[in-house]
Amino acid sequence: MASPDNATQSYLYRVKMAGSGKAERITPANEPGSHSYSISPDGNYAQHSFSNYYTKSMREWLSLPDHSAIDKAESIAEKMDPKAAEISPVEMFQVTTKDGVTMDGWLVKPKNFDPNKKYPIVFYVYTEPAGATVRDGFGVGRNRLYKGDLAEDGYIYASLDGRGTPAPKGSAWRKAIYRKIGIVNIRDQAMGATAMFERWNWIDTSRVAIWGWSGGGSTTLNCLFQYPEIYKTGIAVAAVANQLTYDNIYQERYMGLPQENREDFVAGSPITHAKNLRGNLLYIHGTGDDNVHYQNAEMLINELIKYNKYFQVMPYPNRSHGISEGEGTSEHLSTMYTRFLKENCPPGGVTR
Repeated sequence: MASPDNATQSYLYRVKMAGSGKAERITPANEPGSHSYSISPDGNYAQHSFSNYYTKSMREWLSLPDHSAIDKAESIAEKMDPKAAEISPVEMFQVTTKDGVTMDGWLVKPKNFDPNKKYPIVFYVYTEPAGATVRDGFGVGRNRLYKGDLAEDGYIYASLDGRGTPAPKGSAWRKAIYRKIGIVNIRDQAMGATAMFERWNWIDTSRVAIWGWSGGGSTTLNCLFQYPEIYKTGIAVAAVANQLTYDNIYQERYMGLPQENREDFVAGSPITHAKNLRGNLLYIHGTGDDNVHYQNAEMLINELIKYNKYFQVMPYPNRSHGISEGEGTSEHLSTMYTRFLKENCPPGGVTR
């Protein structure tokens, strides 16, 4: 699987066993987007899945290497709508930061968008080595926690992927974050946001919100604490506030051993920078979190108290990392998220 020209996409290639010659693309050129294949042991057949940001997920059985649908009624090529991209609200883009880092992104503009007005922006983040948010696949641009429609209410919704994320951009991109989680990826987000502000003057820099879950919650906290001049409102869910409390199978894989470079674990942890909080913070965590243990959350809460920082916290009793257990939990979480965002980052365009 590779994508030499667009890191938000993925395609099937083949190479000779001897390693000679160039890689040959098997996926048809007229199916731009993200592909995956489950290939038979003999290499003659595959179950093929596909989507892009304007095409819902589809699946077909193929013969290989001709990439031909076995059942023509299932053929993805026959089902694709060439005009769908024109009506999709999602826009894919790239920005290059002042550090020379080119980042992929997507954004959804408010409905009835007026370029003569300024609109608040909500960033969705993860930006850790375990995942990417900017992918040319169906479903990008949606916010599952917001009650309503962000675009309808007058928000810009956006996401950026920085260095370290699992995009096919080469080993230097992937390895840049080693021992630097909470530093390199956070600077990329901040500089990427700054580049967007410089390009598009219809973004209201006084109304900048950011949110994420798990590693995205950690990113939210670090952005809010390390770059308070950029990010004014943050909603962090199930975040790793202190890297020294997290799974060794994940943290040591990307950060090294705390016995050898403890300073990197400390420097990249939100708890280290909590004293810099200036904006609005909603901090959400399940007390029964089986992944990011609640002890970690109480460490950050105590640090914020120590520095007399005002914030809001919502502990969900005995809920796990997904905060889904219990009657009414999902509805409550969604309601709280939406209310906090609207109160602290008001929606709607204002005349410039």
